[in-house]
Amino acid sequence: MTTLLEKVSILVTANLHALIDQALKTNSMAVVDQYLRQVEDNLAGLEDAAATVGAEVRSVQRKLDEHQRKAAQLDQAVDGFLAKGNETSAAAAQDRLNSTRHLIQAYEQQLSRHQAEYQNLLDARVKLQGRYAAMQSQRAELQSLLDLARSKELVVKTVKGLDDLVGTGDTDVSRIAQSIYARLDKATVATELRSASLDEQIDQLLDRQTIDAQLAERRARLAAAADGH
Repeated sequence: MTTLLEKVSILVTANLHALIDQALKTNSMAVVDQYLRQVEDNLAGLEDAAATVGAEVRSVQRKLDEHQRKAAQLDQAVDGFLAKGNETSAAAAQDRLNSTRHLIQAYEQQLSRHQAEYQNLLDARVKLQGRYAAMQSQRAELQSLLDLARSKELVVKTVKGLDDLVGTGDTDVSRIAQSIYARLDKATVATELRSASLDEQIDQLLDRQTIDAQLAERRARLAAAADGH
């Protein structure tokens, strides 16, 4: 999982401007197409990993809920046995309650790890999708730029990058180059905003799950108190 996220991080932080410059230097779309293929492959990997971890989150959550209900029942049983003077049964129920609480703690820790991992995968997926969309949307325009350069008989070996093209006096080339840069920058910012929004949504979801668990515990105690009366 770490290796996958490391690969995604490299793709997300890749300098798209530099890729465009390299495409111009080599007069070929190969480097751009290779980047897009790598992104597609890693997006597929993220989808699979997120589905696997997401399933684990649900599985552990179900086990946690089940053991929390069991703990509540055992807690009530201990009080009930004590009220009836059945010390032996009360001790046995308390022992089972202690074991169940240990399991609950283990499941809570496991759930926390899985949720953090799941959040990281979702965040990486959003960011990588944004980079893919940015480069994919500009690919056709970059191809037009290369065709324009050829049509005007520009000497490819003297083109050191997109920055060399901007300001050469060729208004058509300069316009397209500036457009590519501007759109890539805008897409990058938009991706960061979407990622921040996703982080907030996940944080809210995790907070809500914690609150629900706390309320469930309080309801169990209230019910136990009512049964005692």
